[in-house]
Amino acid sequence: MGGILVPLGLVGILLSVGLLLRVLGMMKGVLSAQELERQLSRLDESLRREGDLIRQELRALREELSRGQSDQRMELREAVESSGKRQLEVLNHGMMDFSRRLNELSETVSAKLSGGNEAVLRSLNEGMNGFSGRLSELSETVNSRLLGINDTVRTSLDEVRKSMTAGVEDMRRSSEEKLDRMREVVEEKLHSALEKRLGEAFSSVSERLEKVHQGLGEMKTLAGDVGDLKRVLSNVKVRGTWGEVQLGNLLEQLLTPEQYGKNVTLGSGQVEFAVKLPGDQEPVWLPIDAKFPQEDYQRLESALEEGDRGRAEASRNALLKRLEEEAKKIRDKYVCPPRTTDFAIMYLPVEGLYAEALRADGLLDRLMTQHRVVPVGPTVLGAFLNSLQMGFRTLAIQQRSSEVWNLLGQVKTEFGKFGDLLEKAQKKIQEAGNHLEKVSGKTKTIERRLKGVEAVPSGEIEAQDLSGEGYWE
Repeated sequence: MGGILVPLGLVGILLSVGLLLRVLGMMKGVLSAQELERQLSRLDESLRREGDLIRQELRALREELSRGQSDQRMELREAVESSGKRQLEVLNHGMMDFSRRLNELSETVSAKLSGGNEAVLRSLNEGMNGFSGRLSELSETVNSRLLGINDTVRTSLDEVRKSMTAGVEDMRRSSEEKLDRMREVVEEKLHSALEKRLGEAFSSVSERLEKVHQGLGEMKTLAGDVGDLKRVLSNVKVRGTWGEVQLGNLLEQLLTPEQYGKNVTLGSGQVEFAVKLPGDQEPVWLPIDAKFPQEDYQRLESALEEGDRGRAEASRNALLKRLEEEAKKIRDKYVCPPRTTDFAIMYLPVEGLYAEALRADGLLDRLMTQHRVVPVGPTVLGAFLNSLQMGFRTLAIQQRSSEVWNLLGQVKTEFGKFGDLLEKAQKKIQEAGNHLEKVSGKTKTIERRLKGVEAVPSGEIEAQDLSGEGYWE
């Protein structure tokens, strides 16, 4: 901007100088004072217009400089404004000097017009020569100052450009460094967050996989249990397995392992469970066998649900016949007194099946009297085992009471011996007291005899037997 305004100022000054030279040329041919005054007024107006143009340029320069945003441009604006002000002051001073000289010249011309054209022209020529010299000096001064201002502005612009370039470079490097640091921080945070999230995700996945494995293991176990239960409930060869499992659980819950046995050989067969009862020399076994005629019972239940009385009655008769056959097998295989009791227990694992056995007329009596077998359900067997447990406890208390009486008899005998020993010890203590009394009397006698004996110096004591036998005679 300063490089544009400086040539504009130079153009204005050159125009002013050209106008002045033109005026001088015109004044050389002046023949009358009126034309001289017109030329002077035109010159004055031209100088005023040039001054206005310069002021407008300076004002525009100030306005443009005021819109600058950086500190370097503000300094440049101040430098340009100061240079413009100095230039304007110089021009104003020159214009004032020129106006003053023109006024003086005009007055001189007006005063000496009457003296003739030659004197006027001579005076004008002298004034113009002086004015031309003054203008030449002023032009040289302005040119030199403008050159100096131009150099200063160019130098300032170079410095500002270098400073701005360096500042921009510093800002670029600083921005790059900050961006690098921000990128590193962001990458570090993203990496840590990613690792944390991945770790949490892997741990969660591991936990869930572990739970899935556990669930699969439980499902496999459950599937195996269901398969076992299905085989128990459906396989013809092991119909009584479910009842035996239930019977084993009841015995395990209500009796101790010493009070019953598993797979005990009795008679011509091996019973699954038998309760051990106390006997004279050997224990007596109570056989318990589980029976569950599943197919017959399911046919009866199906007929009852469908409301078919005929089929239900036929199924009931078949079921009761099957129970009686199983009771006969139990008697023949497992009942063998005196090693066993004279009866056995047939465990029916379903309460509905036990109810059907009780509902049948005469079945319970036939089973108990003819076959020596007592049918029981889960509830009845639990009560029976509880009563056996109470009997076992009562028997144990009776056995323990006899042991306690024997122990008390032994204590009584030992206590009598202790009394005899205590009497002997008392006699010994009395004898020792009597001996101590005798010793005390002898001690007093010795003290009485020694009262008249004088003390003998230790150096005169000869070695002799001081056993004290002579004193006791």
